[in-house]
Amino acid sequence: MNEHLDLLNGNKGWATSKVKEDPEFFSRLKAQQRPQYLWIGCSDSRVPANEVTGTQPGDIFVHRNVANLVIHTDMNLLSVLDYAVTVLHVKHIIVCGHYGCGGVRAAMDSMSYGFVDNWLRNIKDVYTKHIKQLEAIEDIEKRCDRLVELTVVEQVRNLAKTKIVQRAWKDKELQIHGWVYGLEDGIIKDLNVVFEEIENIDRIYQYDNL
Repeated sequence: MNEHLDLLNGNKGWATSKVKEDPEFFSRLKAQQRPQYLWIGCSDSRVPANEVTGTQPGDIFVHRNVANLVIHTDMNLLSVLDYAVTVLHVKHIIVCGHYGCGGVRAAMDSMSYGFVDNWLRNIKDVYTKHIKQLEAIEDIEKRCDRLVELTVVEQVRNLAKTKIVQRAWKDKELQIHGWVYGLEDGIIKDLNVVFEEIENIDRIYQYDNL
């Protein structure tokens, strides 16, 4: 039961190596936080934002949850989003899913997985919205991969529907991107979905009095 000590020892080794490489690393990091990016990713331990993008601590502000969902009642995510946009003034928000996502795969069947079922219901809604396209794909794994992509696109759209993002668009440049990471090769696929102005969403979701 002492496996957690490996993490503490690993931390000491990492901190020591950082100081050897760059004696001013931690003093610089402590002085300020000015990330240009907000990363909304999956909680999956195989997709660490900094490592897969080749960036350093302080470069990306990160929020992670099961299957990288953006839900309009999630106060945790909305708090992160508001801080990133209004205080840190990030210029890019990235929703990054990953192929082989367990949450997406679980949402495709009729099994109950406990409390997480309430969360996965949001993915089932995406499946229902695109049911004809998805069920035309016979291979289940390929169908899951496509649902991963469609879910990411839907989360980009959900971000654009928030008052936080729409308020920011009134006086600053802010882009929302949809990406998917491949576990099999480590490569990120850009889905080429970019929302950068209020006109990108349906009129019914636009706020005029912000």
